[in-house]
Amino acid sequence: MSETNGMLAGKTAMITGASSGIGEAAARLFAAEGAAVLLMARREDELNQLAREIRDSGGRAEISAGDVSVAEDVQRAVDAAREHFGTLDAAFNNAGFAGEDLSLLHELDQTVFDRTMAVNVNGTWNCLRAQIPVMLQAGAGAIVNTSSTAAMGATGAPVPYVAAKHAVLGMTRAAAAEYAPHGIRINTLVVGTTRTDMIDQAVEAYPHLGTAFVARQMQKRMADPIEIAQAALWLCSNRASFATGSALAVDGGWTAG
Repeated sequence: MSETNGMLAGKTAMITGASSGIGEAAARLFAAEGAAVLLMARREDELNQLAREIRDSGGRAEISAGDVSVAEDVQRAVDAAREHFGTLDAAFNNAGFAGEDLSLLHELDQTVFDRTMAVNVNGTWNCLRAQIPVMLQAGAGAIVNTSSTAAMGATGAPVPYVAAKHAVLGMTRAAAAEYAPHGIRINTLVVGTTRTDMIDQAVEAYPHLGTAFVARQMQKRMADPIEIAQAALWLCSNRASFATGSALAVDGGWTAG
């Protein structure tokens, strides 16, 4: 990891999907940059291990295991951030679901659509609804939602995932407009193919995707999770004080191609 600069010193940040991949990288990075981090994901054992490692490195971390598609779980995580750290200054709503089934729309099981929407769309909605009231009380806050190049067009990803990420982008823009007058910045990351467990599983099931995923990108490789986490860090920090409603591409040049 590169040299840290205290970009989140004195702040509390909530990170969802924190048990692996981009979320895990962000948890370590945000903590190293001075934030007290509240980690949320479904896998409690992995969260506990990550929190221990952050504390052993001198950081502050607490967990709240749960599913972002369940509003009560998200509210419990926000409440935990306030209980342990007193406030909530930033949030990285990163939890996502794509599934491994690349069947055509009419062949996809209904459960794939329902789960994709529940995690990506309902999950983002649940996070915003729980996080924003806390930030309104403080008169400031920064939220980053994880979207995808799938929010910009048909990428070859399953139709439900493309639809869900379009919804995340639209929700981000509309919410940013509503809360900018209240000092809350809300942005999204347009993420390119990143080496995560979800992508590894997809490539294992469909080996040709390893090449297809990066074919349109200018940089012919997958991102490392820390590269996405660095972009989220900037948007959550005061250095991005004039950025809101944006769709920041971290995609190896996919959207410019």
